Amino acid sequence: MTSSKKIGILTSGGDCSGLNAAIRAVTHCAESVYGWEVIGICRATRGLLNQPPDVMKLTTSQVDNWLTMGGTMLGTTNKGNPFSFPMEDGTRCDRSQEIIDNYHSLGLDALIGIGGDGSLAILHKLAKQGNINFVGIPKTIDNDVSVTEKSIGFESAVNIATEALDRLHFTAASHERVMIVEVMGRDAGHIAINAGIAGGAHVVLIPEIDYDLKMVCDFICDRQNSGNNYTLVVVSEAVCTESGQTLQKELQFGECRLGGIGQYLADKVAAKTGSETRVTVLGHIQRGGTASPLDRLLASAFGVAAVNLIAEEKFDRMVTWEQGQVSSVPISEAIKTYRTVNPEGTLVKTARGLGICLGDRPLSGKVNRLERQLQGMA
Repeated sequence: MTSSKKIGILTSGGDCSGLNAAIRAVTHCAESVYGWEVIGICRATRGLLNQPPDVMKLTTSQVDNWLTMGGTMLGTTNKGNPFSFPMEDGTRCDRSQEIIDNYHSLGLDALIGIGGDGSLAILHKLAKQGNINFVGIPKTIDNDVSVTEKSIGFESAVNIATEALDRLHFTAASHERVMIVEVMGRDAGHIAINAGIAGGAHVVLIPEIDYDLKMVCDFICDRQNSGNNYTLVVVSEAVCTESGQTLQKELQFGECRLGGIGQYLADKVAAKTGSETRVTVLGHIQRGGTASPLDRLLASAFGVAAVNLIAEEKFDRMVTWEQGQVSSVPISEAIKTYRTVNPEGTLVKTARGLGICLGDRPLSGKVNRLERQLQGMA
């Protein structure tokens, strides 16, 4: 397949920093190394539902300045599963064959899709059904795609969350407040634990570790009693309430998004500790802006590796980052589960060693009420 070929590329799912760097790398490698033509498919699978398909030819000169640009110049969508596509009359329709037919009408020899686990699962299914030579590149600020240590967008999101914590230290100390920062993380607490450690947070709550609200409040009071007049709390949006409820906000068309745990905690903490409490929800700020140097490097390595997989005719695979090297795995392996924070892993041990409260046990030698009762019975 090193002879003249035409390959397509699309970005699917939520946007993040580093997507344009990956598109740039694919275009450079395909055109400069192999002499192939690259076709950008606009708005993910939505672009293949148009007649004619919504596409643009990509060249090295066109994409050369895309390295630092945020978002995706091809556009994207995280709505409208083609296998159950919402129609104007309220019904749902399988439009997968339309996408497949339009893909083949473009005369493409292979397709590179950049997406998270949900997008890659849909593209994998389309590729199987439509005999499409497909290669996947993982991107997600949540860093929850299985079998890869890093995904495009994660490092930039952590940088943004860390910078927010750096700034909040000063205003929290000035007003003697508890500042709660709610970060993204649909299924995993990678952003929260990484930014919490790097940004000097005092409390970090992640979905992988159940928390006791009383323990968190006792920790905040202990800080106040020892002369520390402020506390920074980082919480992942996927953390539940004490009763196990997942907080969501209903959007248009019946869709729901995670959100609200920061305000829930603020209300509870203020009531139980008497502390002035404020909430900052970073939301989509974590997705925007210029990609970090590490994300640019990762995206560039992934883009080149994806093109090389096509040249080697190794399809139905996703590129991965493992122990400082690019590799690849079958997409079926990558999407069968998601990657969570290891409660016994290095980052959690580091947080505990730094005295960060994770909400699940007393810290700094403090003894809780139950332990006092047990000691009194001994």
